Amino acid sequence: MARQLTRFSPFSDLARFDPIRMDPFRSFEEAMREFSLMPSLRGFEAEPSIRLDVQESDQGYEVKADVPGAKKEDIQVSIEGNQVIIRAKTAEENEERQEGKLVRRERYVGEQYRSFSLSSEIDDQHAEARYADGVLSLKLPKRSGGTSKPLAIK
Repeated sequence: MARQLTRFSPFSDLARFDPIRMDPFRSFEEAMREFSLMPSLRGFEAEPSIRLDVQESDQGYEVKADVPGAKKEDIQVSIEGNQVIIRAKTAEENEERQEGKLVRRERYVGEQYRSFSLSSEIDDQHAEARYADGVLSLKLPKRSGGTSKPLAIK
């Protein structure tokens, strides 16, 4: 009986991945569910990132950032020109008991980081930050004199 040999290609799964079928409104995680290696990676999801809402007005920006589980003293905000950096240290401990006995205990200690750029430079001397109920609120006034004027096209 003759045996047939097949050549193993570690990239064959990537070749089957069709980016044209991807819906542009799906998240990357949803798109990767079709990828064959995804089931083996399901236990390695990253911790949640800091989610943002940014609103711009003529005077400045108002930013709301979700930082659940962090303490006010563990959050740092730094402003450099038009770039804003938010860092938050988080710690979480979960315990599961059955019939009074400890079955499972998980601990997580980490740092979340988010950096983003705005279209105008920020007046860091007049910026304000408040933290309540897991939401960091930033009022970031635009630096005066930092406005741009439209360029005339000839």
